[in-house]
Amino acid sequence: MKVKTQSKKVNKAWLNQHVTDPWVRRAQQEGYRARAAYKLQELDETFHLVRPGFAVVDLGCAPGAWCQYLRRRMGTTPGPNGQPQTRGVIIGVDLLPMEPVEGVRFIQGDFREEATLAALQAALTEALGGDAAHRLDLVVSDMAPNLCGVEEVDAARIEHLIELAVAFAVEHLKPEGALVAKVFHGGAYDAAVRLFRAHFRTVKVHKPKASRPQSAETFLVGRGLKA
Repeated sequence: MKVKTQSKKVNKAWLNQHVTDPWVRRAQQEGYRARAAYKLQELDETFHLVRPGFAVVDLGCAPGAWCQYLRRRMGTTPGPNGQPQTRGVIIGVDLLPMEPVEGVRFIQGDFREEATLAALQAALTEALGGDAAHRLDLVVSDMAPNLCGVEEVDAARIEHLIELAVAFAVEHLKPEGALVAKVFHGGAYDAAVRLFRAHFRTVKVHKPKASRPQSAETFLVGRGLKA
């Protein structure tokens, strides 16, 4: 009974914090699906990541706040049928379902599986034409594994996702392209930084104001592929 009571107290405290969070309120007012949109906005404003006409892949995109920000930032242009279309290409991937975001191609699947990578490769080929290698301007990754509480296991899962994101970026980014990836301070952090520095000429670490203060998350920004 004590466990249940404590659990209810924790859930109530989290819910109260969530509904009173100024970032949550702002997201609701501005039509974003999550406060995470402001994390990407601050990263973009700090490092000048997004421009109209860019080709972008959003890994771990659900519920779609980053896709929404990208589309707003890139803008629209009149399409062949008179309907507005995104000035560029945005493709999102997530294991979870996502409500459609206009102008965004969504692929539901596990990024760790070959079938999902094949579907993403096909979408890139269709959108960019021909070989999609080294055609992307930006890859953003908000991917995070399910954590079990065992530090070594969680660190391995986090590190694996970072490795996959970096490998994808190295294969698909333009020489001056950029990768943004969420990491967590802990067992996998140093390895993630080393991996970024091994592949990018410039590596920055940034924790946006919209990240909860108690959260261990931060973001690595790598720009300019090393030869």
